[in-house]
Amino acid sequence: MSTPLLQVERLAKTYWSNKVQTPVLRDVSLELQRGETASLVGVSGSGKSTLLSLLAGLMRPESGAIVFDGEDLGRLDDTSRARLRARRIGVVLQSGNLIPFLTAAENVELAIELAGGARGSARAAALLRGVGLGGRLDHRPARLSGGEAQRVSVAVALANEPDLLLADEITGQLDAETAAEVMGTIFEAWRERGLTVLFVTHSGELAERAERRFALVDGEVLAA
Repeated sequence: MSTPLLQVERLAKTYWSNKVQTPVLRDVSLELQRGETASLVGVSGSGKSTLLSLLAGLMRPESGAIVFDGEDLGRLDDTSRARLRARRIGVVLQSGNLIPFLTAAENVELAIELAGGARGSARAAALLRGVGLGGRLDHRPARLSGGEAQRVSVAVALANEPDLLLADEITGQLDAETAAEVMGTIFEAWRERGLTVLFVTHSGELAERAERRFALVDGEVLAA
């Protein structure tokens, strides 16, 4: 078997508030192979969003290792982690990742530029057409439905042609039909681009669509 794209070994994370310690993750280990889909379920507050933030390099773990394509994220400074994320990791958040005063096309163009590409409206339009929003290029987020905004967020996450796509409970505020459409967009991108995908969901039905399924229980990741 080839070397996994992502290796997580004995990861731990604790939050502190007024000198009160709250362990969130402890001894988390998992691997994601190149080109596979995986889902992560868990009760509210179990640490799913914290785990995805760590995997995206948005924060550092207290202990353990996150190795992305042979590079330990914990050994990188903030600038290096941000550069790696901009160029190789796509992230879609539950609350969306859109800049409200930019149009859908401008949001995607900015993501392309941050990834080191030439800022071009043609590629942004192509990405938005790919998620079914060719007619919404000039719409700002406030003029989009919840499902449309999430699909623009997917296009933004795909703008850097990532190797890894992380999606954090992006269908939680959507009705079942719209949620299925948004997840369908992600699976279509996976089929076309050979991405590695990890998505957090509260839906057992959506979780079952992944090739591998994980559950976060008492701070540990278990095979579901």
